[in-house]
This record gives sequence, structure tokens and C-alpha cells, in this order.
Amino acid sequence: MADYLLAIDQGTTSSRAIIFSPSGQSLSVAQEEFQQYYPNDGWVEHDANEIWQSTLRVCQQVVNDFGADKQDIAAVGITNQRETTVLWNRHTGEPLGRAIVWQDRRTAARCHELKQQGFEASISAKTGLLLDPYFSATKVQWLLDNITGARAAAERGDVLFGTIDCFLLWKLTGGRSHKTDATNASRTMLFNIYTQQWDQDLLELFHIPSTLLPEVCDSSAQFGQVDKALLGTELPIGGIAGDQQAALFGQACFNSGMSKSTYGTGCFLMMNTGKEAITSNNKLLTTVAYRLQGETVYAIEGSIFISGAAVQWLRDGLKIIDSASDTERWAKDTDSSKGVVMVPAFTGLGAPYWDPDARGALFGLTRDTGIGEIVVATLEAVCFQTRDLLGAMQSDGIKPTSLRVDGGMVVNNWLSQRLADIVQLPVDRPTINETTALGAAYLAGLSVGLFGSLDDIAAQWQCERSFTPALSQDESCTAYNRWLNAVERVRANKE
Repeated sequence: MADYLLAIDQGTTSSRAIIFSPSGQSLSVAQEEFQQYYPNDGWVEHDANEIWQSTLRVCQQVVNDFGADKQDIAAVGITNQRETTVLWNRHTGEPLGRAIVWQDRRTAARCHELKQQGFEASISAKTGLLLDPYFSATKVQWLLDNITGARAAAERGDVLFGTIDCFLLWKLTGGRSHKTDATNASRTMLFNIYTQQWDQDLLELFHIPSTLLPEVCDSSAQFGQVDKALLGTELPIGGIAGDQQAALFGQACFNSGMSKSTYGTGCFLMMNTGKEAITSNNKLLTTVAYRLQGETVYAIEGSIFISGAAVQWLRDGLKIIDSASDTERWAKDTDSSKGVVMVPAFTGLGAPYWDPDARGALFGLTRDTGIGEIVVATLEAVCFQTRDLLGAMQSDGIKPTSLRVDGGMVVNNWLSQRLADIVQLPVDRPTINETTALGAAYLAGLSVGLFGSLDDIAAQWQCERSFTPALSQDESCTAYNRWLNAVERVRANKE
């Protein structure tokens, strides 16, 4: 019986493929990094073809390495970096230009212009989002306006738009399926999360032809078949969700009030709010958690642009560590930043500040500052940003009693403990840390009947380790106040 699941986890800096057993065990894994492009200050781009080729290679590798027969794979799930925007030719499949990444801030002026014209309230009322360059709408408009011939081709119906999931689906199905799911659609700033439809008024506001748009499906649905020539067998694609929603699903946060925080390139704290779409007064986002059998479950989310990317900068930019795993050794040996504070606003600040013009800084450097102190400050910045988000949620009247964490960073025990210290909450790390990919696999499994219900999935979640606060509340507040002071100085130091 086919009961294994192939998950594609297409992230901001790498593409991965994992084959899971029905119990959620990782059986075969492949990962490949791809190039980041920074053509101007605040601009971040990807080559969509490089993403596709890296994704295809890792899929082929895990399928070939998989010991069982390919026919034992029941379905494929896709999870992806959200908001990253691709336009491609409907007939050739070739991207019209580089993809604009979610971190990119080039459309900040356009967002400011629309705010000045009074559009933010109506946009937020429909989409649950803030008017910000983070989301796809202004990226699509920029590409149409700045790639030669793109707008004319779009008006002829020759151009397709999609987030990364949509582009990969189109490629995997040989151009037969132009679809996305409700979670990814909800991050475009073009989708009404209450009517669950593309919004005509928003399309007109951003000058985007409706012919570009994919069909929006449930997160667990029949999206199409993988072309046999790609993996040696046809496989149904049964699940799609944006990475943070997939992690929420993989963490089995199915009840209202359950929350998770994922630490990858960015940091994303998301709480399930059930059938109620809660509007934040503190610049958090209302979004679709998942949609199953036509029923929408909502979430409230805080998004931080830079967490793991700051560690990547220590490795590739400053070259003071050889690998991300080195940070745990440095942090254990040093254990204190000695007053050094890093604000990793490399591409602006996300929630709750939403300041696209802020830039990163290190404060408190002395002659005594070394690699260890900078590493600790970098890891602590992740913890402080998480506390920012939890504080905003608390101000909105919602507060988790514990936090389920996942992502590459939290395998670092020092970081997980310091996170509990700073946020003053228990931090629960699951036995299976690959929760983003696992969420995509679970959605795919639901679509083909491997799981009968959400309860079946929830029963598989296990806590590998719980970290409880070791710092006093006063000590935690003192450290956090240093962070708040540093953020205030960063925001005041803009041209």
C-alpha cells in the first residue's frame, strides 16, 4: 500500500525534499542552497529557474535514495517561502525576470503613496494585511511596470503570476496546473480572506489583470499530477501551504489559542484563532491558517524578517563562524553579550514596527568585544524579536501559555533556553523538528485518505524537550529594555 509522503520545502535560501513515513519519520532528505541576488539597497531577488532546478534535483535525489518502490509514495505536498513573486510566460514557462523575494523593500515608496491616499484601511479590512512591500501585490505591479513588454503581454493573457508554490506546481505538472492554496493567496494582498475570492477592487488598484491569477484551492486538495518524466512515476500533488501555515499544521496547532514560532531565515509567530478572524490593534496580521473542505481557519501572525539570516551573515558576510552550528559552542562558552545588542534590520523591521527604512546595527561594542559576544547578541536578537511579537499579541488580548518552536535554529539548546528566559514562557520543541515539511506532508496525506481526521495527525505530535525560564522576570526585563532602546536608536537614525 502506498503510504509514504514526499514533501517539497522550498525556502528562502535552499530547496529541500523529504520523504516521510506515515508516522512522520524522515526517511530520505536532500537539500540544496541557491543564489541570493542583491542588486540594490533593500532589494532581494531569486532566479525562479534556479529554484525550480534545485527543487527538481532534491526531489530526484530523495526518490532515488528512497529504499522502497516509487509506487509506495502516496502523494506530494508543497510548502514554500511566501509572498515571493514570479511572473512567467504562459506558453514557454520562462520567468519574465528574477523573482522579487518577500524580504525585498523596493516598493516601499509605492506603499507610502497608497497610504497617503488613504487606502491602507480598506486593504487591511479585506486582506488582514498591512500595506507593506512585504506582500506580493506591489511586487507584481513593479514587475509589470519595469520589465520591458511585461504589461502588454499580461494584457494579452500571455503572462501568469504565482508565488513559489504556484510556479513549482506549474513546472511539476508540465504546465497543466495553475493553482495555489488559500494560505498563499492570503499573503498576496489581492485576496479577500473573508469572501475567499480574488478582489476586483484590489486588482484595479494595483493595475493587475485578473488573467494572471491562479485558481485558489483548499490547502488539502487535488492540485494535479507530477509529470512522469520528472520522477519516473506520476504522483498526486495533494497539499500546499505557505511555510508558516505548514509549520502550524505540522505542529498540530489545530485548536484556537495554540501557537507556534518558526525560526528559519525569518521568525514567524502564529496563533490559531479558529473560525474567528481577529483584527490586531498592534500591527499583527490576520491570515488564513488553512482551509479544509471549504472551511477556513484563521490565524494571527507576527512576522520578523531576519533571524537565521543574521547567523548566515555571521558566516558568509563577517566570516567569523564556519557554520551555523558553531553558534551554540560560542554561545555556551561566552554566555553573555556583555551589553552588546544586535538589531538585525537588514531589510527593515517587521512586526510590530513595520519600518521598511530601518537598517541593522550593533550597539555596545568595546575593546573587549569578541566573536562570542557578537554571536550571543545575534541569537538574543531572535529572542527579543519573539518577545516583541508576544507583547503585541498580549496587547490584543491574546496570550499563549506556552510556545511550540521549530526550524533550524532551535536545535541549538542554548538558543532555546535563552528564548524561554526572554519570553518568560515554557518553550516546547517537538521530537520531529521538520514541522514545515511535515505539515505539507500531512496535508497531502489528508487528500489521499492516509489520515482520517485532524485528530489522527494531532496524536502523532510529541515533545522532545521543554525549556522553562531560568532567568528571573526582572533579569529578563532588563535585557529586553536594552533591546527596546537599541531599536529606538535604529529607527531614529534614518536619513
